[in-house]
Amino acid sequence: MAHDRLHDKLIFPEDRRISVKIKPLWLFLITLAAIGPVAVAWGQYFTLGLPQITESPQTIPAIVNDPIGFPIWIRLTHFVNFFLMVLLVRSGLSILMDHPRLYLNDHCTPGSAWLRFTPIDVPKDRIWTAKDDSRYLSPIIGLPGYRHTVGIARYWHFLSAFFWVINGLIFIALLFCTNQWKRLVPIDTKIFFDAWNVFVHYATLHLPVEPDGFYKYNPLQQLSYFGVIFLLAPTTFFTGLAMSPAIDNRFRWYPKLFGGRQCARSIHFLALLGYLGFLVPHLTMVALTGLKQNLNHIVFGTDDQNPLGLIIGAIGIFLVVLACFGAHWISWNRPRALQMGFRKLLGPLQRRFLNQMETRAEYSKAEISPYFWPNGKMPNDPAWLALQSEGFKNYRLKVFGLVENPVELSLDDIIALGKQDQITMHHCIQGWSGIAHWGGLSLERLIQHVRPLHGAGTVVFHSFGEGHYGGEYYDSLSIKNALHHQTMLAFEMNFERLNVVHGAPLRLRAENQLGYKMVKWIRAVEFVKDETSVGKGYGGKNEDDEFYPMVANI
Repeated sequence: MAHDRLHDKLIFPEDRRISVKIKPLWLFLITLAAIGPVAVAWGQYFTLGLPQITESPQTIPAIVNDPIGFPIWIRLTHFVNFFLMVLLVRSGLSILMDHPRLYLNDHCTPGSAWLRFTPIDVPKDRIWTAKDDSRYLSPIIGLPGYRHTVGIARYWHFLSAFFWVINGLIFIALLFCTNQWKRLVPIDTKIFFDAWNVFVHYATLHLPVEPDGFYKYNPLQQLSYFGVIFLLAPTTFFTGLAMSPAIDNRFRWYPKLFGGRQCARSIHFLALLGYLGFLVPHLTMVALTGLKQNLNHIVFGTDDQNPLGLIIGAIGIFLVVLACFGAHWISWNRPRALQMGFRKLLGPLQRRFLNQMETRAEYSKAEISPYFWPNGKMPNDPAWLALQSEGFKNYRLKVFGLVENPVELSLDDIIALGKQDQITMHHCIQGWSGIAHWGGLSLERLIQHVRPLHGAGTVVFHSFGEGHYGGEYYDSLSIKNALHHQTMLAFEMNFERLNVVHGAPLRLRAENQLGYKMVKWIRAVEFVKDETSVGKGYGGKNEDDEFYPMVANI
């Protein structure tokens, strides 16, 4: 990535403060969830004494076909899961810091976040864009870290998630194809009572007699592992899907399963805390109950005190740390290779499945957001400033390129071609959302009017505005995407003429795509063979300079 003075100023800002601010109610609820069970356990201990733990699994006679030991597929998927989770968490934190606010509503109005990781209250005396609101994150914590690196972070996140899901499916399949499922799946409700009794011992610092995990887990272990694998992991996956514009704007009911798009984002973050809440006591108990023996279980599949398992385990952790350094190096020295690798691996899946989803979700007037985050650099082009000063009455949209009927259209001409109205949800790549009414010209209607020539496969939208690092802002859609029912050139927002902050005189709406694709302050529309003929050839200004994906439907 370029390291000129402009890039350095934006990526390495002077203000690198991070603060955690949480609404008092949610601080109370989270504290209650974390401390409450421990307090109840101590109360039971002081009033009733330690509960008696039923016969230890260590002394229960082995039943025929009970699992013994850890086969190689468990040991390998365990290590792969650990490696991918490290990448997922680190890249996820970089994504979070690009819009460091979590909401329980889909309008994301400043001040309504229940949790935020920025010390800044949104200024009311000037335009404060979502891009301004992004925060710096140290690369020691995040991948790739720094500021304004959400494009690269998303590649790592989705690549890791792709292989994490495959690894998880392999694990689940083999689990139920063997007797290893008996370790994890509870078959008697009594396990909940027994698990609580074990928890009381742990919480009051009275370690119970531990079974040999090579043969059986104690009830609390079993429920914990079951919860992480069969509850927490699916929650993570399905809330991730609930943040996709293609899915949300096709199946409006889907994000509602989680309380809405922003609730899904909050649950996704809480799932991260759930993993950490499991990992810390898990590693602690691995160390306290026989580090060498436990590592031999998961490294070699043996039940002995040989120190070699500890050595190999330490080497494995070192390799994961080394991989994190490698991922950071790739992010800053080979970002284009990462971008193109992602496009080749997952791009076909996005185009085959998500792009095929016809957007149709609509909202009511009552659901329109009271606030809609502005974004992008306001135009400083003299031509646009002159048009703005006269209310855009002399504005002409130039439509050219591979078309039979190139035209220049005034706003009146555009309105005369037919107006379409829709109330839809906007999904920003940074994480925020908003619901608004849009009125404008269906792009399908415009395409019918100009009649693209054979060979025209991409529609390019040129802006009066600039990109984050300067130069004309533009982006593109495949003609197939442009023909989606809700794709339009909007000249109205919330039943009024589109305002300058949100893109006047004309902006793109493509409801199955993320917001950076929806070019504001449109100067011209060009039909070309493909994206390689425009800009640096990667589909858009953010794709060129910030390595965003060309296909932006998740």
